[in-house]
Amino acid sequence: MTAFGELHRLSASTLLSGLAAGELTAEELMEATLARIETVNPRVNAVVSLRPASDLLAEARSRDSEGGGGPLHGLPIAIKDLAQTKGLRTTWGSPLMANFIPDQDDLFVARLKAAGAIVIGKTNTPEFGLGSNSYNPVHGRTANAWNPDFSAGGSSGGAAVALATGMLALADGSDMMGSLRNPAAWNNVYGFRPSYGLVPDNPAGDMFLHQLSTNGPMARSIRDLALLLDVMAGPDTRLPHSLPTQSAFSDRLPADLRGRRIGWIGDWGGHYPMEDGVLSLCSEALVKFSELGVEVEAVQPDFDPFALWQSWTTLRSWAVAAKLGAVYENPESRKHLKPEAIWEIERGLALSGQEIQKASEVRSDWYRTLAYLFQQYEALALPAAQCFPFPAEWDWPREVAGHPMESYHHWMEVVVPASLAGIPALSLPAGFGAQGLPMGFQLLGPKGADAALLQLGQGYARAHGAVDIAL
Repeated sequence: MTAFGELHRLSASTLLSGLAAGELTAEELMEATLARIETVNPRVNAVVSLRPASDLLAEARSRDSEGGGGPLHGLPIAIKDLAQTKGLRTTWGSPLMANFIPDQDDLFVARLKAAGAIVIGKTNTPEFGLGSNSYNPVHGRTANAWNPDFSAGGSSGGAAVALATGMLALADGSDMMGSLRNPAAWNNVYGFRPSYGLVPDNPAGDMFLHQLSTNGPMARSIRDLALLLDVMAGPDTRLPHSLPTQSAFSDRLPADLRGRRIGWIGDWGGHYPMEDGVLSLCSEALVKFSELGVEVEAVQPDFDPFALWQSWTTLRSWAVAAKLGAVYENPESRKHLKPEAIWEIERGLALSGQEIQKASEVRSDWYRTLAYLFQQYEALALPAAQCFPFPAEWDWPREVAGHPMESYHHWMEVVVPASLAGIPALSLPAGFGAQGLPMGFQLLGPKGADAALLQLGQGYARAHGAVDIAL
């Protein structure tokens, strides 16, 4: 074994430095990665569609013989099972796609490969990414990294658990309604939803109407998060909303944070039901910013959060119906959809043009309200979830703090303020609750201020200390 010791405990930055310096080989790292997966994955079921070990070791040896390479040269990575991977099964967690093998990579996957990463398999997700609980009829259920009796969250649950247990050093996630932030919080890792357009989607189909979901990085440190974002981000001239990048995000992390201000929204004046312990844990974590010279104060936006929820559910159902409507219209394929998917599609198909227009107007009003708030604060803070991880056998919690939840995603309402506006949101570990289960909080920033948000995250991470490996 290399002098690096237990490789699964090391950051991606450390591993990549060792690979670049020749102090560690890609083959050694692949052997350690596969051994860790063999030991841990049977307990949590986070990594799926794992490629044969012989193929992976051969590819690692090839990387060693090549030398040099891109910024992720020789690093094993598994791709969330909502993204196409050429030659590797991509199921979207649906029995309809259980044996689908794409003949091309999604755009960000191609970028990871071009940077030298070795794709070893996929990470588990709920069916079509719907719901923050990573289970599906193809690959089964992913368990929480810190207690397998509880949910991993989702839809990037497999990615978060693979990171938290040391099976991966970096992972991609995607985030429509907290799908990256919620599982990061529940598994004690970092997750970043970038400004919409910073990580471009595939240049296919409609590229104007649905601006809700984006891909983003997940990691065990802010530096690793920025390193992966450096590879994923960057404009594509075929896409109308893609954003330009300046210098590397990983080079812009050091910053003097004194004088910056954070507005703590909390539960928005009681609008968001919160399980006991969530608010106190997150507010205690925010104290670390005060130690860095960052002012944190309570703020309540002058906006109706119920209107945000109505706007969100309208635009989300409209987007889901656009994506899965053809599957629903075919009676044979419809019977393979889970009830939550059918509910979303039917809501979306029943919407009128005027209802969609109204929802978009509310979204526009909210964006203008945020613009005013960001004149006063560099960031806004909220819990990343409204409850701690729930029992693994539940599909979703029917109530939170005694308040009934009206839908499979109502209990995730706290993530909507960022998702609806397309602004960046960083999920940071807050600590562990009374039952020993993790929780995190979000920092929201103005669109395009991704680097500034990561700087705040880096300051917090240094004060908070390194996250531990589960199991």
